[in-house]
Amino acid sequence: MTDAAPRVALLTNPTSGKGRGARGREAALDVLRGTDVEVLDLVGADADEALALARSAVPDVDALVVCGGDGLVHLAVQALAGTGTALGVVPAGTGNDVARYLDLPRRDPAAATHVVLDALRRPQDKRRRRRIDLARAGDKHFVTVLAAGFDAKVNERANAMTWPHGQMRYNIATLAELRTFTPISYTLDLDGETRSLEAMMVAVGNGPSFGGGLRITEGAVLDDGLLDVVIIKPMGKGELVRTYPKLFTGTHTTHRQYEHHRVRRVTVAAPGIVTYADGERFGPLPMTVECAPGALEVLTPA
Repeated sequence: MTDAAPRVALLTNPTSGKGRGARGREAALDVLRGTDVEVLDLVGADADEALALARSAVPDVDALVVCGGDGLVHLAVQALAGTGTALGVVPAGTGNDVARYLDLPRRDPAAATHVVLDALRRPQDKRRRRRIDLARAGDKHFVTVLAAGFDAKVNERANAMTWPHGQMRYNIATLAELRTFTPISYTLDLDGETRSLEAMMVAVGNGPSFGGGLRITEGAVLDDGLLDVVIIKPMGKGELVRTYPKLFTGTHTTHRQYEHHRVRRVTVAAPGIVTYADGERFGPLPMTVECAPGALEVLTPA
C-alpha cells in the first residue's frame, strides 16, 4: 500500500477468551479512532465468513489486525500467507502463543494496539516489521505447532468439554486421556530419511510452544527456514504425568525419551490421528509439512 494514511482491517472474534475479544475490539477502536489510520471493522458470523472477509480485505490494507486468540491468527494467516500485507495481533484468546512469540502485551489490548500503530507509522523499521516463517501443508498454513498424537487426542477431548475454561481444561483433558492412551505407530520422512517407530506423540513446530505456553518444540526459531520435529517415545503413564509440567519450562528436553530433529520437510503417518495446529483441527494423517520461509510479515514491538 502507498497511501499516506495507513489502512487496516480489524478482524474480531467477539467470543474469544470469554468475551475478551469483544472488549479488546473496543479498546483497539478507541486507540485507532484518535489517529489518521483508516479502519475497516470486520466481524464474521462464523469462521467461514470471517475468512472470506479477511481475504477480501487483505489486498486493500496495510495490515490485517486480529483481535482474538491463536485460532483467529490461524484463520488470518490463511489469507495473509505470501502477501505483502502484515499481521497485527491484539491478544484476546486463551492461549495467545503467537503473542508470546512476538513479545506483545497479552493483557492490555490498548498497549497491543499501540504496537500496531507504531509499526504502521514506521514502515521501514525492521524491528517493528518482521518477516517470519510459516509451516505449510498443502494450501494450509500454521504459525505455532502441529500436534499429531497424544497432544492431538487431548485437544479433541478438551474441545468437547464445556468446563472448565483456559489451561485447566487442557490439564483435565490430559489426565482423562491418559487412562486409555497407548503408544502410536508412526512412519516419518525427515528430509528424505524414513523412520518407523512407536511414540506417544509427534509435534511439528514452526514456533516453540502451543496450548498456552507448553514449550513442546523448545528451541524452535521463527525465521530459521526450518521446522522442529519432536518425538516423545513411549513412557509409562506415571512418568508422562511427572514430565508434563516440564513442558511449561522447556526442561523436558533432557528426558531420555525425547528426540528432536530440524528439517525443511516432514511427512507424518499414523492410523486414526487427526492433527491440530494453532489449537485448531487441521486434518488427518498422513500429512506432509514444509517450511515456507519468510511467508508472513508481522508487526512487533521495537
